[in-house]
Amino acid sequence: MNPLLILLIITLYFTLLISISWLTSKKSDNLTFFTANRKSPWYLVAFGMVGASLSGVTFISVPGEVGNTAWTYLQFVVGNLAGYTVIAFVLIPLFYRMQLISIYEYLKERLGWYSYKTGAFYFIISQTIGASFRLFLAANVLQLAFFDAYNVPFFVTVIVTLALIWLYTHRGGIKTIVWTDTLQTSFMLLAVTITLFVIYQQSDRSMAEWVASISENRLSQVVEWDWRSDRNFFKLFLAGMFITIVMNGLDQNVMQKNLTCRNEKEAKKNIFWFSITFFIANLFFLALGVALYVYADDAGISLPHRSDDLYPMLALEYFGMAAGITFLLGIIAAAYSSADSALTALTTSFCVDILNIKNMAPERQTLSRKWVHIVFTIIIFLVIVVFREINNQSVVSSVFKAAGFTYGPLLGLFAFGLLTRRKANDKWVLFICLLAPLTSFLIDFNSEIWFWGYKFGFEILLLNGLLTFAALVFSSYFNNNLNQTKINT
Repeated sequence: MNPLLILLIITLYFTLLISISWLTSKKSDNLTFFTANRKSPWYLVAFGMVGASLSGVTFISVPGEVGNTAWTYLQFVVGNLAGYTVIAFVLIPLFYRMQLISIYEYLKERLGWYSYKTGAFYFIISQTIGASFRLFLAANVLQLAFFDAYNVPFFVTVIVTLALIWLYTHRGGIKTIVWTDTLQTSFMLLAVTITLFVIYQQSDRSMAEWVASISENRLSQVVEWDWRSDRNFFKLFLAGMFITIVMNGLDQNVMQKNLTCRNEKEAKKNIFWFSITFFIANLFFLALGVALYVYADDAGISLPHRSDDLYPMLALEYFGMAAGITFLLGIIAAAYSSADSALTALTTSFCVDILNIKNMAPERQTLSRKWVHIVFTIIIFLVIVVFREINNQSVVSSVFKAAGFTYGPLLGLFAFGLLTRRKANDKWVLFICLLAPLTSFLIDFNSEIWFWGYKFGFEILLLNGLLTFAALVFSSYFNNNLNQTKINT
């Protein structure tokens, strides 16, 4: 594609986003930035969350990963649906009842100050890693499609990308994002639909034959029963369920959008319709993956070394201008719908949980929020540049593997708070939440030797959370005994 045409597309796209930001940030204040004043229509939140949840990882990595693991990712998505059910009926009522801005404030009320700060710390680490991984994909595509033609270094591409995000989020925050996510979800789904249509048109098959070529292909295998495989059904289902609970229900990024709905009933309705749309969208992306490999095989096209490069390569070089333009819009929308809300959530959590911004004067609140927003933009830039140097595997695997280690302590903390009435030793919590991921990493690294060839996949999250939970229970017995000793003396 002509680099000037790409530049025009990007310019028009961000002009539209900045216009939305200008309209939605009028008379905005800190409460608008953090909660959208709790006035967002549920259907707008639900549709926009599809794009934010799919992100650039799904848009590029899931179709490419089909060549490595077929449709087994769908087992994970089925687990996602179970996770959304837990979010709707357990977490949404809790967070609305407490009227929280940051969901980690729950940990302070239930477990104590150290638990609260530890939970917020792990969210900040997890979200910084996840957002950087996802935005890396978008910057990589923009580098390939436009910036390479002018010999622009990758770090400049990342700077431009993040500067644009900061520009349209720094005033309206979550209120702006609820509206921009709706636009970005539309572009993403339009891109995959047009790509499938273009592949069908070039296939020289009837519609029935083309659908059969996808559904009967070996890459359309869904279920894996081998217990030693990291793609085993039960492993992926449980991992999908619990990763959804921690990466959506226990994640300020996603829950901040849910908490902008007018009330608990509308928030539950939002989760229900969002989860259905999310499942259908993933079916389309998996079908696209098979279609891409079938197309490449029929056309005698050599596959790229990295599976993440398959969709960008075919869309930009083989599918024509219309598909190329919608692909660019789709990947930009996918990455930015995830990254912009992540940046806002990081700003919210740090301001509320670390700086305790609610106790500051209004003028200082605004100044602090703006500086935190800038600092996290810089941090994400640095992580992306480092990740480009060390990444050598599919990004979708990288993101969820990293999540297993960083979100595990959050799962353990909230599970202990919700499933027990015990009081953990609050001062032990940080040590516990550092030791559990380290232990999980050692077990994961040696699992094939220690457990007869068993290989951990995404379910490493469950082990991590269980270790955290068990240590918290142990600390609670020690805490109770210590308190009893003090009473007796």
